[in-house]
Amino acid sequence: MASYPRYALYYAPAPGSALDRFGAEMLGYDAYHGSDLPFPEGMPPDWREVTQDPRKYGFHATLKAPIALAEGKTEAGLVGACGAFAGTPRQIPVIEPVIDSISGFIAMIPARPSADLQQLAADVTRDFDSFRAPLTPQDRARRNPERLTPRQVDYLDRWGYPYVMEEFRFHMTLTGRLETARREVVVPMLRERFAAVRLATLAVDRLALFRQDDAASRFRIIAHWPLRAA
Repeated sequence: MASYPRYALYYAPAPGSALDRFGAEMLGYDAYHGSDLPFPEGMPPDWREVTQDPRKYGFHATLKAPIALAEGKTEAGLVGACGAFAGTPRQIPVIEPVIDSISGFIAMIPARPSADLQQLAADVTRDFDSFRAPLTPQDRARRNPERLTPRQVDYLDRWGYPYVMEEFRFHMTLTGRLETARREVVVPMLRERFAAVRLATLAVDRLALFRQDDAASRFRIIAHWPLRAA
């Protein structure tokens, strides 16, 4: 069993922004306040079940997957490191966000690859790895290494997560895994709702620190920062 609390470094939209409200309402959970929300009218009757898995994490894009703190590391130290990282000038990624399926899930993803976005994710992976406690054998087994590529296994053992560096794919998950036929219905519905946000481009310009208190808890945002543009 993983040790708790666990922390994750995610991109999350600015609180109260149109994208923040869209994601929180679609998942029925506001990670800034740690509170449940009603779903918008007209959602499918099983939408609570469809969104059960992503609701646990809140609306986000992973930059550093959940970790337990390494021995000698503290939450205050992690918060300080996040503030220092956010204050370091960098090229801010700008993407064209679209709704599509990814690995059986439906998510908001970039319409095309972004070198700046890959760099940001790689920087977060490297710069915060000293805060990460080593994977336990149980945690490693839960990643199903037998199903990963050799490179992904190498990344799992080096960074504690297989989908980093070249394997990183920015995504803000909106559903659990769905069968193909169901995705063909849900994707157009979510695209129509997302169109109302009127978001032609998105600057990935924020860093949020999420905390999970125990295995039964949802993640919630305990601190967040704007990234400083170069």
